[in-house]
Amino acid sequence: MRSVDNQVTQELFRAVAGRFATGIAIVTTHGDGVDHAMTVNAFSSVSLDPLLVLVCVEKVARFHDAVVAAGEWGVSILGEDGEEASRAFATRGRTLEGQLDRWAHRRGSLGLPLFDSAIAAMECRTTAVHDGGDHSIIVGEVVTVALPRDAPPLIYHEGHYRHLAPGAPPGTPPDPGP
Repeated sequence: MRSVDNQVTQELFRAVAGRFATGIAIVTTHGDGVDHAMTVNAFSSVSLDPLLVLVCVEKVARFHDAVVAAGEWGVSILGEDGEEASRAFATRGRTLEGQLDRWAHRRGSLGLPLFDSAIAAMECRTTAVHDGGDHSIIVGEVVTVALPRDAPPLIYHEGHYRHLAPGAPPGTPPDPGP
């Protein structure tokens, strides 16, 4: 194992944390007559009793204030064909009005946009918001869930989108990507 003995910097921390492969989701909310959406990979299940999940949102992102104020949010977990949507909703400063128009979606029970192409989706009500440095850790109780289709997940690892090898048995390393 290679040891890192130097000072921990943001760049080094990012490289180390980036070794943890994550799925990709788009989190949505609605407020002031506008749909808001943001790509995240800092999403996790928290508890089975009660059913809780969390998402981490950068405090300077305009999505942050919208989701905290709304108190309800949707999660659309992307399949490996979701890279274009992921990139679109990761772009800072994009126009909010009509941003979901080119993406097939439906309204869940809470009225939140959920992507039709998602491999899993849920709607949540915020139960707590915790300080997480430059992010807020938003915990939500899961209100609805759906499994709209079965497909391999979109993976993010070491700063790149990755795909599971087609038909690979469990334990097979992911495709190295570009």
